[in-house]
Amino acid sequence: MQEVLERQEREIRKRRRRRATSKRAQRELDDQLAIAVALLDEENRSRRGSQKGRGPNVDRHRHSRGIVCGVPSSGRSDPRERKRKSAASMKAVVITTPGGPEVLQLQEVEDPELKDNEVLIKVEATALNRADILQRKGMYPPPPGSSPYLGLECSGTIEAVGKQVSRWQVGDKVCALLSGGGYAEKVAVPAGQVLLAPPGVSLQDAASFPEVSCTVWSTVFMMSRLSAGETFLVHGGSSGIGTFAIQMAKYWGAKVFVTAGSKEKLAFCKNLGADVCINYKMEDFVARVKEETGGKGVNVILDIIGAEYFRRNLDSLSFDGRLFVIGTMSGAVTETDLRVVLSKRLTIQAAGLRYRSPENKAEIVREVGNNVWPAIVAGKVKPVVYKYFPLSEAAEAHLLMESSKHIGKILLLP
Repeated sequence: MQEVLERQEREIRKRRRRRATSKRAQRELDDQLAIAVALLDEENRSRRGSQKGRGPNVDRHRHSRGIVCGVPSSGRSDPRERKRKSAASMKAVVITTPGGPEVLQLQEVEDPELKDNEVLIKVEATALNRADILQRKGMYPPPPGSSPYLGLECSGTIEAVGKQVSRWQVGDKVCALLSGGGYAEKVAVPAGQVLLAPPGVSLQDAASFPEVSCTVWSTVFMMSRLSAGETFLVHGGSSGIGTFAIQMAKYWGAKVFVTAGSKEKLAFCKNLGADVCINYKMEDFVARVKEETGGKGVNVILDIIGAEYFRRNLDSLSFDGRLFVIGTMSGAVTETDLRVVLSKRLTIQAAGLRYRSPENKAEIVREVGNNVWPAIVAGKVKPVVYKYFPLSEAAEAHLLMESSKHIGKILLLP
């Protein structure tokens, strides 16, 4: 009997403790609810412009700065809130609507989302390309899944690496080939499209290399197979592509022909190493090429002009000559006599870089690292930068590029 009474007494004590705990919990819940209601009222008053009666140390973007629902807080924001704040923590140049340079505006945008196979780069500089103008006009959309912002190359410092990235580390000074996103303070890029910034070149100027080096190496050397002792014609010799192609072809042992539209530009090309400089406004480049080659023509042509030059390019090629078209500045539609192609055994190729697969881009970047970077490190190929603009003056930079008054690359600095 005694044991039964003791057991009943223990059960009564447990029930009393549970009721007490329940009451305390209810009181705490009521207190928390009252605090939340008071803070909500305070926030509503502040939204109406009232500045009176504000409680001490209250952060109206959270429930409170020092107290959250009655629980003491260190003052640090919730991780989810930090993520929301960081989602709009960088600036980028935005195309507000397709049109002229005036549609470019520097705005606050979300940080790039870093994928497992990517690195996040804090941008030191980015470079303009003709493709940027086409995208600004609504004529050249970025590949699916790519950044909507302009910029096909950049240099900078790695801030973060994805889970699958082992080659690169935070703090590495690099430059990168992009599908878009260079006109910003940060950009995420597949790790295979990243190159170590070449020694002896400033980190800013390293931004002038990725697009031109990958374009020229993949077209002139990998696909058109320019060899030492051959002849090579590049149109637009004073452009970013042209100034790089002159240096790289000379380094490779080719004889270089260029076209440009002024004495100043031709003189610059000559100083870079061009052997034959042709003013296309004053000379027929076909006749000059034939004259300089004893009527044979050149082995390889890299063309950014397109339709207007197509037939003349074929006339300028030697037997087994190779034409590579990478631009259509004068138009994209033309006609030709295929008998010329057949009789001279010509190869005609065309390609862009932006829409290639990440795997193909990574292969090109590896080739550039193995074959072009040694020339840069040796000082045989140098950056050619015409002018630097702050990112906020992207519109002015576009005006300069469209004027064609520049020589080499135009860089933007965040």
